[in-house]
Amino acid sequence: MMALKARQLTFGHLEGPPLLEKGELEIGKGECVAVTGPSGAGKSTLCHVLAGVIPRSLPGRVSGEILLFGDRLWDLPLAETVRRVGVVFQDPDAQLFFPTVEAEVAFGLENLCFPEEEMARRIGASLDFVGLSRYRCQATQDLSQGQKQLVALAAVLALEPGLLILDEIFASLDQQGAAVVQGVIADYKAKGRAVLLVEHDPENLPVVDRILHLAQGKLREVVP
Repeated sequence: MMALKARQLTFGHLEGPPLLEKGELEIGKGECVAVTGPSGAGKSTLCHVLAGVIPRSLPGRVSGEILLFGDRLWDLPLAETVRRVGVVFQDPDAQLFFPTVEAEVAFGLENLCFPEEEMARRIGASLDFVGLSRYRCQATQDLSQGQKQLVALAAVLALEPGLLILDEIFASLDQQGAAVVQGVIADYKAKGRAVLLVEHDPENLPVVDRILHLAQGKLREVVP
C-alpha cells in the first residue's frame, strides 16, 4: 500500500487557471519525495490539498482522487486525517497559537482525547527529538524563528502521523536545526513512514529518494 497516491489531481484558487492539472503523485512507505519549483507555482497549495486543508478548511478548486494509506482523503473524518498526515508550513507564526511550548505540543493530543499518561509521553518524546526539552515551559513568543519552527514540528510529531509534509521547513533554521530535521526525515524513512518535502535548496535534498518539479501546471519527475 502506498502512503499517498494522487490521480488526475487538478487544483487551483477559486479564480484563475489551475496550479496543477491532472497531476500524478505517489509516495511509498519508507520514502521521502521532494517537490521543487518556482515561487508561486503552487507548492504550498499542493501541501494544503494533500493534507485535506483545501477544500475542507480553505477555499479552492480540487478534482481528481487522493488516497491516503488506501482510503479516499475526503472520505476520512478530520480526526482520522490528522492522525494520518501532519503538515509543518514555512511560517511558524501562522501555526503556533498557544502561550507555551508544552501547551502548543499538547493541543492536537488533547483534541484527539489521548490519555494523560500517553500525552505526557508523546510531548516529552517529541520535544526531546527536536532538542527543545529544556524549553518545555518557555513562552513561544520568546523563541527564535528557528525554535518556533521546531516547536511546530514537535507538535506534529507528537501525533505520530504516517505521512509528514514539510513545506520549506529549512528556511528559518540554522545548521543545527537543519540537522534535526534531516534526522527526523531519516527516522521516518527507517520506520516505514513517508515524507513529502517542499524545498528549493539542493543542499537539503540528499535525504530524498525522488524529486518532482512543479511549474506551469505540470508535475514532472526530475531524472538525475
